[in-house]
Amino acid sequence: MTARRFIIAGLLASFLGCGSASAAMIGVVAPRSGPYAPLGAQVFQGARAAADAAGDTVVEIDESCDENGGAAAAKNLTDAKVPAAIGFLCVETLSTALPLLKAAQIPAITISVRSKILMEDTLRNGWPFFRMAPAEGDEAEKLSETILSIWKAEPIALVEDGTIYGRELASAIRQRLEPMGITPIFTDTFRPGQEQQVALVRRLAKAGASHVFVGGDRNDMAIIARDGASENIPLTLLGGDNLRAANRPVPLRDGVLAVALPDYAALPSAAAAVAALRAKNIDATGYMLPAYAATELVHQAVTAAAGQPLAQTIGSRSFNTVIGPIAFDRGHELKDNPFRLLEWRGSTFTLSRPATE
Repeated sequence: MTARRFIIAGLLASFLGCGSASAAMIGVVAPRSGPYAPLGAQVFQGARAAADAAGDTVVEIDESCDENGGAAAAKNLTDAKVPAAIGFLCVETLSTALPLLKAAQIPAITISVRSKILMEDTLRNGWPFFRMAPAEGDEAEKLSETILSIWKAEPIALVEDGTIYGRELASAIRQRLEPMGITPIFTDTFRPGQEQQVALVRRLAKAGASHVFVGGDRNDMAIIARDGASENIPLTLLGGDNLRAANRPVPLRDGVLAVALPDYAALPSAAAAVAALRAKNIDATGYMLPAYAATELVHQAVTAAAGQPLAQTIGSRSFNTVIGPIAFDRGHELKDNPFRLLEWRGSTFTLSRPATE
């Protein structure tokens, strides 16, 4: 792998006094080829746009998503003398890159990798690694908090589709709810991918359940919502992050809830960045805005470091970004759970703000 520098024009603006207070050179690591190349393109586009706005330089490193590629990426970042690097879509890259990045004192910020084991290794070995993405367990934690907050007095049910995702998520929620005195009145495993789920909604009605967590995919959720309405069985339905998928063949009904990552492009804080990207005929999708935000974070950290180790600055401050404020806890995880309660309205999920008890 070789590093390719993408130089962002911004020096003239700084000479005129309207540029940023301090320019930074920022490493960006993401795949250029293979099955993850489209995601890598999003990362590079987002980082370039943020660097363009700040007058920074990005050093683009190809991520091959294998262990050998991690060592090569670390060498390229070290040779380029970047103060920090963002991106990192693959755990294989980080597992071998981080020891080398520690030696070079180059903090790494992933916008994708959720591995719990990798973070445990980070804390044990003192690696300069930060996760700007959900950690394992964040989704179940937010779902449980949501149920405790808005469904505490309701007859709830937990149903799942028998997949590892659905089964483990429902189990994790139940383990969090029962110590708080909330026991589902109905639990079940349904068969996924069916054309109808009338039998399931009738069993829910017979059990007296009106508020239902569904550990299944978007189409199964849409069918359950449709069949509940056709049977005149009022159900309030809640799912997880995998509901952020194509709204077909059966569309979701208004009112379906999801604990999921928000549409960052719809946030007020992202309006200017989204407009700038659209002016270049680029839709701010996928990892584009998280990469933009990570690049902003590094720029602000470099500006604020004032001689102290950059990893210390990253770990001790809050940074304003296009996707909102970002700060890390002592475990190098996001201080604030990134999942939000969303509600389907019309053609999209929007932030839901139900009254809490």
